Amino acid sequence: MTTTTLITVAPTGAESAKADVPALPVTLDELVLTAKECAALGASVIHVHIRDEQARPTLDLGRLRETVTALRESTDLIVQLSSGGAVTDPEADRLRVLDAAPDMASCTMGTVNFGDDVFLNRWEFIVDLHTRMQERGIVPEYEIFDLGHLAALERLLGKHGLPAGGHVHVDFVMGVPGGMPGTTAALVACANEVRNLPEGTTFSATGIGRTAIPVLLASLSAGGHLRVGMEDTVTYAKGRPVESNMQLVARAVGFAQLAQRPPMTPLDARELLGLPTSR
Repeated sequence: MTTTTLITVAPTGAESAKADVPALPVTLDELVLTAKECAALGASVIHVHIRDEQARPTLDLGRLRETVTALRESTDLIVQLSSGGAVTDPEADRLRVLDAAPDMASCTMGTVNFGDDVFLNRWEFIVDLHTRMQERGIVPEYEIFDLGHLAALERLLGKHGLPAGGHVHVDFVMGVPGGMPGTTAALVACANEVRNLPEGTTFSATGIGRTAIPVLLASLSAGGHLRVGMEDTVTYAKGRPVESNMQLVARAVGFAQLAQRPPMTPLDARELLGLPTSR
């Protein structure tokens, strides 16, 4: 079992509106400040969605490049861009995210019902995303919304080889309406299936909404890592809105320390994930 914990912060997402969640970081300055605060607490990866001037989700390449540059200049965090965007974003725009040259990018391993919408990830698109990241030295985080997505990942790696860096890291996204539930039983089932992936594969887990704490505890107990942030939950406790991403990272750090698995440094995280230790 690992002795430290990789903590990823996902501060913004594409679902919540700034008008409904005033603490949501949507400008570049807000995102950079959030990154600095969360890095100081123990986060080592930042999973990034960006917004336009009206605080609407966007995959504008110029804004993405500016964001990657600003985060690298301001922090030592590993910058992971979302290739998912919003559920309505076309495939071409999602692939173009890689042109911003992040350290990492997400790669969702299948289609899933997403509330009232459908998050479409065709097999051909997944292969294209995976192989482009291989060519560019961008390390993927494979997003798993349902158990079958792990079987798809096994197929992908078998047909198209290991990712850039040679290390396989997955994130179980749990509790999305239409995906797998955010329960201990579901996490254990996924963790068991990870054994079919290359030796040394690691996993993080994300609990959406009220599943945040059950998933956090289950992941730590199963030897997994953590992703937290206002992309995934905007309520700290019943009737209590999240005040900042710092609040969620601080809670994750506290639980990791209680589990005697303190936060991993960005340098250690780079070594784990197969990233260059210097930019």
